Parts: sequence; structure tokens; C-alpha cells
Amino acid sequence: MIRALWTSATGMQAQQLNIDVIANNLANVNTTGFKHSRTDFQDLLYQNMRPAGSETSSAGTQVAVGVQLGHGVQATSVSKDFTQGNPVQTSDDPMNVDMMINGQGFFQITLPNGETAYSRDGTFHIDTNGNIVNSEGYQLQGGAIGINPATTTGVAIESSGSIGLADNGTPGFTAGVGQIQLARFINPAGLTAIGNNLYKESEASGAPVVANPGTDGMGGVRQHFRENSNVSMVTEMVDMITTQRAYEINSKGIRTADDMLGLVANLKR
Repeated sequence: MIRALWTSATGMQAQQLNIDVIANNLANVNTTGFKHSRTDFQDLLYQNMRPAGSETSSAGTQVAVGVQLGHGVQATSVSKDFTQGNPVQTSDDPMNVDMMINGQGFFQITLPNGETAYSRDGTFHIDTNGNIVNSEGYQLQGGAIGINPATTTGVAIESSGSIGLADNGTPGFTAGVGQIQLARFINPAGLTAIGNNLYKESEASGAPVVANPGTDGMGGVRQHFRENSNVSMVTEMVDMITTQRAYEINSKGIRTADDMLGLVANLKR
């Protein structure tokens, strides 16, 4: 009977973690480039009370099915789903450098300590030095183009990642002033999220493969667009209801086991 108490407790703990993950998904439903997380579960060790194939009291016979008693559940991982989010157009302003990746790949962002982080968030701006940076002021690799605010009237970013500038006295765009490269990973779910819509490489993710957009399996770049979160509110609400019911039924398992223990404790009364 004590086993039932602890087994139901593991179920409640697992569902508590699951609701935390769902809450984070819903909180970031409007976060640009956010990727939905999923909790994976696994059953715990089993106690072999009667192994299958063991001999019975009758000589020469074996039991076809044994008695195995499980000890609950545990959460094994919280993994990211990197499917594409919906594109949203931002502005047609010629100086707007928002962009999204249509396909695989991550933008490469240089952190203040010189390390490289990776992001699907294409919300970019032009800083006082005329370079392309994200909302935190971290520079986009390939975006050090040194725009002159006095003469530059527009920025054009091609699907190949090539950056061109339009100047007051020059017709058209001067191409090739910068080149954005993307990175992809053999296991993107193994990346470590560090906040601010950024990820860092880990041993599980593998080393990055870097290439120009549209080559070597990379997606293309679309200027004046951003990628929405891939969180489905309907799916999350259904998962929330399912999780709540699973938590509730596990709590009832604890109460039922407690009632049965109470009956045993009161036999002498």
C-alpha cells in the first residue's frame, strides 16, 4: 500500500513539471522566434515479484506471464520543437532590417564576451556605429556594415544574405557591403537556451555548420519579416487540461491509498 503513495507522488511531481513547461509555452506565445517545448516521460524501475518463465509448483511447467510492479514515472527531458513559425511582415521602411529565416538555420550573434550565440529571432536594429544588432545591442555576425546615416537611404538584404546599401548620390544599391551567414546543427534540440531568445552550442547539439543562406541546407533570409512563435494555443490548452486531470487522478490515488491504510489501522478498534 505504501508503494501506491509513492507511485502517485511521482505522477504528481511529473505533471507539476509538465504544467510549468506548458505555462512557459503560453507565456511566450507572442515571443518572436520562440520554440515550443515538450516534456518527455519515462516509467521508473520495476520490481519483479514473480519473473516470467519461472517454474511453478508443478514440475516442468513455467509461468507464461510474471508479476512486475512499477514504481511510477519521471520526466526525462524537456525538448525544443524547432518547426517553422508563421511569418509576419513588419514594415516596408527602407531602413528596416528585420528579417526571418525561411527554413533551417540560426542567426549568429556575437556576445559581449566574444562568444557566439544563436537565434531565430530576426528583430534587428541599426546602432550608432551603423551596424546591425539585436534588441540587446549584440552584433549580428556579418552585419558590421558601418552605415553612414548622413548618406545611406536604404538597406537591402537579399535571400542569400548579401547586404546592399542605397546612397543619396548613387542610383540603386551598392551590393556586397556585408554577408550574413547562418549556422545549423545536427541536433538543434540539444542547444542550451540562455534567455533573450539566444542559444549556445553544447556537446549534444554538435558543432555548428556555417554557410550562406540558401546553400548547404540553410534556409533563405527574408527582409521586412519576422518569425512568430510556433506555439499553438489550442494544443497548449488541451495539454493543460490533460495535465490537470492527470495531476488530479494521481492525488486521488494518494487519498485512496491513505483511506485503505486507515481501514487497516482501525481494524483493532
